[in-house]
Amino acid sequence: MTHNVLFFSHRSSKCGVYEFGKNVFEVLKRSNKFKFQWTEVSSLEEVQAAISRESPAVAIYNYYPSVMPWLTTKLAPRLYRNNISDMPVLQIGIIHEVTQAVADSAIAYRNLFVAGGERRLASSIFDYYIAPDPTLRLLNPLVYKTGRLIPRYRNNFPVPEILTVGSYGFGMPNKGFERIVNVVQQASDNALIRFHIPPADYGDRDGVSARRIADKCREINFKPGIRLTVTHDYMSNEAVLDFLAQNTVNVFLYEDCGGRGISSALDNALAVQRPVAISDASMFRHLMNVEPSVRISQNALTTIVKNGFAPLSKYYEAWGPDNLLWEYERILTGVLARGRCEPLVEGSRLRKLHFNLNRVLSKPNRHFSWLRDSDTPVGDEVLPSTSVQYSPLEGEIPLNRILDDSARALYAATIAKLAELAPKTIAKKIPEANVQQAFVLDAVCRYAKGRSNSKVLCVGSYEDTAAISLRKLGIKLEEIDPVLNYSLQEYFTKPTTVENSYDIIFSTSVIEHDPDDGAFVKCVDALLAPGGVAILTCDYLDGWRSGDPKPECNLRFYTKHDLQVRLLAAMPNCSLVDVPNWDCVSPDFSYLNKYRYTFATFVVKKLPCGGRNSRLFLDVPDLFVLGRS
Repeated sequence: MTHNVLFFSHRSSKCGVYEFGKNVFEVLKRSNKFKFQWTEVSSLEEVQAAISRESPAVAIYNYYPSVMPWLTTKLAPRLYRNNISDMPVLQIGIIHEVTQAVADSAIAYRNLFVAGGERRLASSIFDYYIAPDPTLRLLNPLVYKTGRLIPRYRNNFPVPEILTVGSYGFGMPNKGFERIVNVVQQASDNALIRFHIPPADYGDRDGVSARRIADKCREINFKPGIRLTVTHDYMSNEAVLDFLAQNTVNVFLYEDCGGRGISSALDNALAVQRPVAISDASMFRHLMNVEPSVRISQNALTTIVKNGFAPLSKYYEAWGPDNLLWEYERILTGVLARGRCEPLVEGSRLRKLHFNLNRVLSKPNRHFSWLRDSDTPVGDEVLPSTSVQYSPLEGEIPLNRILDDSARALYAATIAKLAELAPKTIAKKIPEANVQQAFVLDAVCRYAKGRSNSKVLCVGSYEDTAAISLRKLGIKLEEIDPVLNYSLQEYFTKPTTVENSYDIIFSTSVIEHDPDDGAFVKCVDALLAPGGVAILTCDYLDGWRSGDPKPECNLRFYTKHDLQVRLLAAMPNCSLVDVPNWDCVSPDFSYLNKYRYTFATFVVKKLPCGGRNSRLFLDVPDLFVLGRS
C-alpha cells in the first residue's frame, strides 16, 4: 500500500522557506514508497479542504509562523489557539529555526491552547517534527532530523583568472556583506567581489535594506584593484547556482544572532563545488568541524581557496538527494508505525499533577518522559592533537575474554589515558565499567597501528570515551548512534553506505540494548571488509535466561552460548580472532547494588573470501517502536 502524504506550503513567494520546501518536495516526489503531493495553501480552510478531499496518512507542513499565521490564532500575549489540534491525520512540522533547546522542548499534546511566544509554535502544534539540522542530538523521540539538501549541479564554468569572491542572501541585518569586502581587501589587491542581494517578501519587500547594504559596501571598498558588483533582481534557484558557480570562492560571514536554524545559503554554495569560507556564526554549525577549516577565523581566505573543495566533499556526498529521500521515507515509516504519541503518566498524584501542569503550560515532561538531560552537554574537545600518543599493551593480549578486576589491573594505564583524553565524559561513567572502553581503545589502536588509511566505524559513539580518545589520537572515525543519527540497522540501508568496506568496526556495550542483536551482527558481518575486524563488548552473565532479572535499560545479558554459537551463526563470513575464555564463576560488577554481572568482549575477523550482498536479508526495525534508549 502506497500512503498518501500532503506536503503543505504557503503560496509561491520570494521566500527562503518556500524555496526550501519546494526543493525538498522535488526530491520526495521520486519516492516509490509514498505518494507525496505538493499542496499550496493560504488559509486554514484550504488545509481542511485538502485533508478532507485527499484523506492523507500524513500531512507535512513546511511551517514558519509568519508564512502560515492562520494555523494558530493569537488570543493574548504569549497565548495562542491551535487551529489544527483536531485534524484527523498525523501531522509533522518542519522546524526551520531549530536549535538543540527547541528540539528538546518539542511537545505533541495537541492542546487547543498553546502557551509561549510565537517561536514556541513551531515545536508545539504538531504530532512530530523534522529538523534539517545534522548537528542535533536526538534526545526527544518526537523530533527526527535530516541532513541538508545539496542540489546536484554540473559546474561547467571555468575557474576565474582573477580572485572572484561571491556571496548572496536577502538584505537582512547581520549578513556580513560589509565584512566580506574588508576581508577581500586584506587578502588581495586585485579581485572581483560579486554580491546578489534580492528583496524579500518577508522583511524587505521593497528592497530598501538590500540597497542600503550595497551602498555601504561600495563606501568601504577603497582599493582601486577591487571591483564590486551588486545585483538585486530575484533569481530562480538555477540562476543562483549559476551565479555561485562562476566564483573562485563563495563567502558567508554572518554575525551570530543566536537561536537560529542552519542557513540554506550554504546548501547552494556546496552544490557548485567551489571553495566556501564562513564565519563562526551558529547558523553554519554543521561545517564548524571541517578539516582543514573553512572558518575565516581559523584560516586566511587565500588558504581556504588554495585548499579547494576537497575538505567539503564528504558533506556534499552525505547530503545528496538520495540520502534525503531515504531519510524522509525512514521517518514516515517510523511515524506511521507509532501513530499519535500519547504521553503516559504513571506514579503518584503529585507526578500526575506535575504532568498536567506541564501540559497546560505547553512544557515537555522532562521528569517522566523521554528526555535526557540535554541542558548540560558534555564538552570534551575532540580535535586531533599531535601531542597525544598511545601505545597498545605489549605482549600476547587475549581478545575474547572477561573484563573483570584482573582486566582492570591490566588496562589501568589505558583507563588513565581515557581520563586524560576525555575527562568530562569519563566523569559521568561508572568507574568499574571503564575497562570496556579501555579494552576497545587498546584493541582499535592495536589493529590500526601502521595502517594510516584504515576505514573505521564506531557504533554507539555518543559520549563514548573510546571514540573521543581515538579521534584525539588522530584516528578518523565514522560515527553512528541513535542520539546522533541512526541505529546500525538504519545506517546499513542508507543509499551511500558501502558494504565490505570497513577495516575496523567497534561498539562498546551497545548490543545488549539493541532489540534485534541478530540483525546487528549481520550488519557488522556485511560492512566489514575482507580481513576486517569487529571489536565489541557486552554485559555478560553466563547462565542467564530470558525472564531472569536484569537492569531495565538492558534487553538481555549475554552468555557463552550467545557469543560462541548464536551470534557467530549470524556472521557466516567471520570467525573469532583467538580462542575465547568467557568463564566467569564470580561476576564482580555491581549495578545499583541490585544486579551482579560482568563484561565480555567479542572480537571477530572477516574471512578473506567474505563479501556477499546482504541487504536482501535485513528487516530494519523502527527503534522508536521497539523502545529506544
